Amino acid sequence: MLTIRGRRVRPLVQGGMGVGISAHRLAAAVAREDCVGTISSVDLRRHHPDLMRATGLSRDKQAIERANLTALDREIRAAREIAGGRGMIAVNVMRAVSQYADYVRQSCASGADAIVVGAGLPFDLPELAADYPEVALIPILSEARAIGLVLRKWQRKGRLPDAIVIEHPRYAGGHLGAAKLEEVADARFDFSAVLPAAQRLFEEMKIAPIPIIVAGGINTPQKVRQAFALGAAGVQVGTPFAVTEEGDAHPGFKRVLAEAKAEDIVTFMSVAGLPARAVRTPWLARYLEKEAELQRRARKRAECTLAFDCLEQCGLRDGNARMGQFCIDHHLAAALRGDVEHGLFFRGSESVPFGTQVRPVRELTAHLLGTPAG
Repeated sequence: MLTIRGRRVRPLVQGGMGVGISAHRLAAAVAREDCVGTISSVDLRRHHPDLMRATGLSRDKQAIERANLTALDREIRAAREIAGGRGMIAVNVMRAVSQYADYVRQSCASGADAIVVGAGLPFDLPELAADYPEVALIPILSEARAIGLVLRKWQRKGRLPDAIVIEHPRYAGGHLGAAKLEEVADARFDFSAVLPAAQRLFEEMKIAPIPIIVAGGINTPQKVRQAFALGAAGVQVGTPFAVTEEGDAHPGFKRVLAEAKAEDIVTFMSVAGLPARAVRTPWLARYLEKEAELQRRARKRAECTLAFDCLEQCGLRDGNARMGQFCIDHHLAAALRGDVEHGLFFRGSESVPFGTQVRPVRELTAHLLGTPAG
C-alpha cells in the first residue's frame, strides 16, 4: 500500500492528461479501485457544453478563465461523488500555465485530495495551498538535483512534499522533464540513479523518507515489480489509462493511441519550451516538416491566437524561435474530439498493455498490480 498524507491507497497513480483526457470519469473510476485518480486541470470547459456555448468563440480572457474554474469545480465534485470516498482524487496542474495559482486554489476549495504539479518547479505550492493543510502536495520532478532544490525551498516554508513523482523523460508522454531534446535519454534520469540519490538527500537533510512514485514506461506487471524493487513506493501510469473505457476522450483519440507503433511516436520541442512526446498524426507531420521555417519566421504577436493565453511562456505568442510555433490548446482540443487531421495526441513511448483493445479501468489496475479484477 502507498500512504500519502495519512491516506492508504493501492500503489498505482493515474497520470494527469490534458486537455480533458483525464477528467472526472477516468479519475473516479481509478479512485474506485482504491488507487489515485487524477484530473488534468487545463481547459476543462471543453467537457461542458454550456460553458463552451458561452466562451467557445469568446475573445474575453477573463470569461474563459472563469469558465475553466467553474468546470474544474464541477469535475472535482463529480469525481468525488462517483468515487464514493474510495481511493484519492488528485488534480494535476502544470506550473507553466498562466492559471496555475488559480487552478491550485480552486482544486483545494473544491475538495481535491492532492495537488500534483509538473512542467516546472513549484516552489510556491506550499503558500498557495496553505489554507488547506489536509491536501497532499506532490511535485513531479525528473532528477536528483531538482528534488534537492524543491526540498530545501519547501523545508524553509515549514512544509515538505507528501510524495514525489519521478518521471523519466525517455518514456513519458506529453511535456517532458528535460530542458533540451538531446537530454531526454540522459542516464541521470534513470530510476536506478534518481531513487538512491533521493534517499541520500533525505538522510542528509535529516527528514523522514518521502514516498517516491516513478512514472514513464510503466506498462507491465514486471515493470511495476522492478520499480518496487528499486525502492519506489508507487508507480504512475498515463497512456494505458487514457485508452480505457472510462477515459474521458473521444473513441477516436483512444484508437490513435492504442494503434500507434513505435515508429509513429516522436519527440519534439513544444510551444511551452519543453520537449514533448506525441503520435505523428497528419497535423504533427506537417508541422515538423516546416518547423525550422516557422521558427526562423517567429515573431511576437499582439495577443494569443485564441485570446486564452493558456501558457505563461508561449513560443508562438511570444515569438520565441527556440520553442514550438503552434497553438497547443487548439490542437490538444482537436485530439480530445478524436480529430486525427488536426489533433496533437500526446502519448508515452511504450506499448499499451492490451494492444488495440479498450478495456475497463478495473482490468488495467488488476493487470498492473497482479490482482484479480473485481
